[in-house]
Amino acid sequence: MPPPRRGLLTSLLGLRSFSSIAYPHPHTPAPLRRHEFVADPTTSTSRGVIGGIGGGSGNPLDPTQLLRDDPVAITASLWVSSFRAAAAASTSGSGSCTPAPPQSLTPFLSRLELWVLAYQKAYADETGSYLPRSSIPASTLAALLTLRNAVLDARFRFGNRLTPFLQSPLATNAPDPATLSKRKLRALLTTPGPPPFQDRVVQELLLLLLEPVYEARFSPKSFAFRPGRSPHAAIRTIRRSFAPYLWYIKGDLSPLLHSPDPALVVGALIRDVRDKKVVDLIRSALLTPVVTASDDAAAKKKKTKRKYQKKKVLPEGEPKPDPYWLQTFFGFAPEEAQTQPDWGHCGVLSPLLANVCLDELDKWIEEKIKEFYKPSKSDVVGGDDGIEQGNTSWPEFVPTSGPDKTRKVDYIRYGGHFLIGVRGPRADAAVLRKQLVEFCDQRFRIKLDNENLPIEHITKGVMFLDHVLCRRVVYPTLRYTATGGKIISEKGVGTLLSVTASLKQCIKQFRKLEFLKGDREPDPQPCFRMFHATQAHTNSQMNKLLLTMAEWYRYADNRKKVVNFCSYIIRGSLAKLYAAKYKLRSRAKVYKIASRNLSRPLKDKKGQSPEYHNLLRMGLVDSIDGLQYTRMSMVPDPDYTPLPSGWQPDHEKILLEYIKLTDQQTLEEQRNCIREEGLITPQDYISMFVWGYKKNAVLLPSKVSDAQGSTEDLGSDTDGLDEKELGNEGNKSFPKLAEMS
Repeated sequence: MPPPRRGLLTSLLGLRSFSSIAYPHPHTPAPLRRHEFVADPTTSTSRGVIGGIGGGSGNPLDPTQLLRDDPVAITASLWVSSFRAAAAASTSGSGSCTPAPPQSLTPFLSRLELWVLAYQKAYADETGSYLPRSSIPASTLAALLTLRNAVLDARFRFGNRLTPFLQSPLATNAPDPATLSKRKLRALLTTPGPPPFQDRVVQELLLLLLEPVYEARFSPKSFAFRPGRSPHAAIRTIRRSFAPYLWYIKGDLSPLLHSPDPALVVGALIRDVRDKKVVDLIRSALLTPVVTASDDAAAKKKKTKRKYQKKKVLPEGEPKPDPYWLQTFFGFAPEEAQTQPDWGHCGVLSPLLANVCLDELDKWIEEKIKEFYKPSKSDVVGGDDGIEQGNTSWPEFVPTSGPDKTRKVDYIRYGGHFLIGVRGPRADAAVLRKQLVEFCDQRFRIKLDNENLPIEHITKGVMFLDHVLCRRVVYPTLRYTATGGKIISEKGVGTLLSVTASLKQCIKQFRKLEFLKGDREPDPQPCFRMFHATQAHTNSQMNKLLLTMAEWYRYADNRKKVVNFCSYIIRGSLAKLYAAKYKLRSRAKVYKIASRNLSRPLKDKKGQSPEYHNLLRMGLVDSIDGLQYTRMSMVPDPDYTPLPSGWQPDHEKILLEYIKLTDQQTLEEQRNCIREEGLITPQDYISMFVWGYKKNAVLLPSKVSDAQGSTEDLGSDTDGLDEKELGNEGNKSFPKLAEMS
């Protein structure tokens, strides 16, 4: 067994976050005083202070005296403890794999270091730039301390604009609400607007505390609103695991993401989080009403004559809007990813709370997967042990089996949309659908029927995440090594799962974005939003869109076809735009001047003597990049790299590897295995090498008369080694010295 691979922890240890975990402080901490606490006694020895009161030198009311630890290290300790509890629960002999509820989160809620980290994240979202910890002014630290004390004392209210504890960095000259008139106060309280900046800081802090707790508990079959689990990971999981299934059940629980029941959310939350302060904060965020614009106010608004408006110049600190290519790509978002939960004053915490509620569905279906599993020995998909017998390098291929097939169920969820695959008769899918309707009605109070949960066969095509799942029969040549080392080639037959991009859906999105019209023969339309942009800027924006589209369809079997179609639509749209802009009458005239990829300039200035290339060389004009993927051969091939079985995101792998390396039982097992195999660890080998070097160096003869005794001592240590291993090959100085003596 090889020694522990500590190189995998480089990226984790590079954050300076696990230094206090792996190497605790050598001295013993002093006894705790009143109002002091230890956030995690097993991982940290630093003490926080509640209410600005604590021991130590300096002013106890100075916020800088409370910033003692690295906030990333504190957060990392919570990640490690949560995943360690989940790993212990999964390896225990008990029937339930759910870890015990975590420790109280109030000590973490009291750490001013975490409040500073939450402020930095909210500041980056507000201004679009990162603020180092050393650049935070003292007044902001004092305001953060006041906000923290208000949260701990239950004086904080979401949506409160009258008593701001912390001002937005962009609202430096905001008036004090105490100095406003009644009319302005009424307008401040009734006019809808962005949430107060202090609300966003509290939301970021709650996300820092709750995300590690639930990431260790969530099912591996959910892929939305979670770090490291992108739509691409969901598509690759479908290609890896859903090949043998015949019937599919599609469901949509998006109503739960639009209008949640606060009692349902708090009930799901309180099962895993037993901290009263955290639960009360989230309950307050869900129950506090949000100020919205009324229809009567919009109707009574006077119609004013549109006046000439000057071009708005954004301030330096204000974040710039999304570029045109990014806005266009957002229009291609699949139906499953269009619903982003936003619950009251929860803000960035809403997606996590949505997954907390839907995790009950994940756990329920995981139990049904075990219940519906009925193996068959004659089926190649799974035997008595449940292990797939197919080709792991070609997981989407399933060899043909006999009439008696293994009955099994699999499941995947992305946001409020889920997909269930059933291998077996359609009756099994109907029974599972009936039970699913009853569960959603009782647990989520959502009425589902057969129309909301259709059962579709794989041969008709099943759409999920804008990709169509279908199956076709193939007859590949199978080569394998028989007994005796003989290679046998024979014709096989089986089914192949095909994951293709929906061209129909792509045309629908282009039509919605007004890039084309028509269904059977799509006709590109000019992109007039880029009318006032230069040719170089327009081509650059569209190239970014095409590159992003090519990356989005990376795992589609028809990647070349669909990306080349997108390039055709965009190229035709730009050609019509340039024809209208430069009065060239037709697309053919544009292609003749600007070439096929629109890389040549379409219009030069009158009386301009130098050529375009000379101006470009002198830096007087912008270089014009040609459009990408104008030919199908330029589009990259689909990525068929199989997803490993039991795949996990990188951060989860690193956390689990770190937990294994810090487990004394694992280290002892590795040492015993090394001793049994007669191996030697690199550390022991280096120690022996250094010790032998020191011993031999001391025994080297200082005088000719001592040579014989030295060589005898050296020979006693190196009797079992030849000259080559000792490094004395070609050097006979020791025998000569022995003869001289």
